[in-house]
Amino acid sequence: MAKKTMTMIDNRNGKQFEYDILSGTRGPDVVNIQSFYKDSGMFTYDPGYTSTASCESKITFIDGENSELRYRGQLISDLAGKYSFLDVCYLLMQGDLPDKKTSNEFDLEIRHRSFLHEGILKIFDAFPSGAHPMATLGSAVNALSSFYYEHLILENEDAFSEMRRRIIAKIPTIAAMSYKNSIGVPMTYPDVDRYFTENFLYMLRAYPGGKMRNIGGKNEEIRQVEVDALDAIFTLHADHEQNASTTTVRNVGSTGAHPYVAISSGIAALWGPAHGGANEKVMDQLALIGDTKNVAKYIEKAKDKNDPFRLMGFGHRVYKSRDPRAETLKKLQDKLKKDLNLDSNLLNVAAEVERIALSDDYFIQRGLYPNIDFYSGVILTALKIPESMFTPIFVIGRTVGWISQWTELVQDPKTKIARPRQLYTGK
Repeated sequence: MAKKTMTMIDNRNGKQFEYDILSGTRGPDVVNIQSFYKDSGMFTYDPGYTSTASCESKITFIDGENSELRYRGQLISDLAGKYSFLDVCYLLMQGDLPDKKTSNEFDLEIRHRSFLHEGILKIFDAFPSGAHPMATLGSAVNALSSFYYEHLILENEDAFSEMRRRIIAKIPTIAAMSYKNSIGVPMTYPDVDRYFTENFLYMLRAYPGGKMRNIGGKNEEIRQVEVDALDAIFTLHADHEQNASTTTVRNVGSTGAHPYVAISSGIAALWGPAHGGANEKVMDQLALIGDTKNVAKYIEKAKDKNDPFRLMGFGHRVYKSRDPRAETLKKLQDKLKKDLNLDSNLLNVAAEVERIALSDDYFIQRGLYPNIDFYSGVILTALKIPESMFTPIFVIGRTVGWISQWTELVQDPKTKIARPRQLYTGK
């Protein structure tokens, strides 16, 4: 079989450069231009890396043209709501879904690893009440590297496995405690009798002694429908190929930094409103619209190129039509609305925005469909999750993707430190 190559011609002098074309299991072919600068004395220019494959990976695949997302070859629609989030974690880390015995053992291990070193708790005392949970969460995760510094050097699969499972187990605890710290109330320790997602809701809502938050004169219990919904949201956020935060984790990891430091850098990147903070912006915008009677006016504002207003939660950098995660969340939202008897002004405004936008040629022709952020913010609000915790919940789901990507990076013998170049236009 003939070798696949691409020839580039410098039209200034007629010089030709030939490069191998590499094919993956799925997706576009890739031109291997690693020697391009050496050959030609030039750099390639690709702001935002829109046409650049920065690595080789076996973890997650996205087909943006056909609205497809797969973890280790498995369609997201076959995982979310059908397997537990911890089973999906195992899949991303190990490559296959666990059998029942392995699943139970993994669940039990995660429960017991969810407790924090008491020294970590002292860090929370240094943060003021009112600090955003993302700021505290990122700082505490960074601090984990000082408590588990030996994992800077990982010599075998057992060491990798212990490091990965530890961070997955502790992230929900840190996130819940970050929220409790932000509102100045006592923190709740994990309960090993509760499953991962239920345990997070418990730590978020309960007070010392296990007493649940009191609403309307009665204690609020955690319902299974809430656990199932949040579990599915974690799964939908678990990984998403080489997005901004994952690329950040890989870039920091390429320097040889501690894995938990790399995860902390991913948390910082995720906090941005153009990335993980987008669902908070969706909710702010729905509150701005305020009433279903105002929706049409704001839709027209979004269509006016001279108006600075932009409709949040629609369209996606990668998906050119529908976001497959949003499709799953839409079904979940409808189920929650029925099971929890939800009827709020916010939900009604969101439904009207969705209805008008999906029937408007302006949005249809541009492929501007609701994305995961549009539905996740509405669902988290329905689950009584504080808005300041929307992005930390994204962190809880995405940690397994980050640590799986980090592991793949450091175990790849071809890995080099990330060092892009630039087009200099200064003095």
